[in-house]
Amino acid sequence: MYKVKIVETKQEHDDAFAIRKKVFVEEQGVPLHLECDAEDATATHFIMYEDDKPVGAARLRSIEQTVAKFERVCILQDQRGKKLGALMMQEMEKHAISIDKQLLKLHAQSYAVPFYEKLGYIVTSPEFMDAGIPHRAMEKKI
Repeated sequence: MYKVKIVETKQEHDDAFAIRKKVFVEEQGVPLHLECDAEDATATHFIMYEDDKPVGAARLRSIEQTVAKFERVCILQDQRGKKLGALMMQEMEKHAISIDKQLLKLHAQSYAVPFYEKLGYIVTSPEFMDAGIPHRAMEKKI
C-alpha cells in the first residue's frame, strides 16, 4: 500500500532527502550542493511510503500568493512504472488547492514532459539546461 504525506518528523525528512540523493545525485549525477539548496528550509516536503519503505519524494514551494512550484519530484528506479509519480502529483495538487493555490508551476526534465502533459500541465518555455539536464517549464491552472 502506497501513501503520500507531508513530512512532519525528522525520520520522514531524512527519508525524503535520502530518496532525493539516490535519484538526483547518485542516479542522475546532479552535484549535491545543487540538489540540496536554501529553498529546502522553507519548502513543504512530501514523502511516499510503500508500507514503511520510502519510495518517493518531492517538495512544494509557494512562490506567489496563488502560485505553487513543484520541485524535486522523484520515485526510486525500481518503483517506476507503477503510476506512483501520478499519485505523488495528485496528493501535492490536493495540498496546493487546500492552501488556495490557483496556478502550479514546475521545471520538468525534458524526457518527463509527456508524463506531466498527461496530468494536464502545458509547456511554457523552450528547453533550458539545469544542473546539466535539459528541462522545460510547465504549468497547470487548478
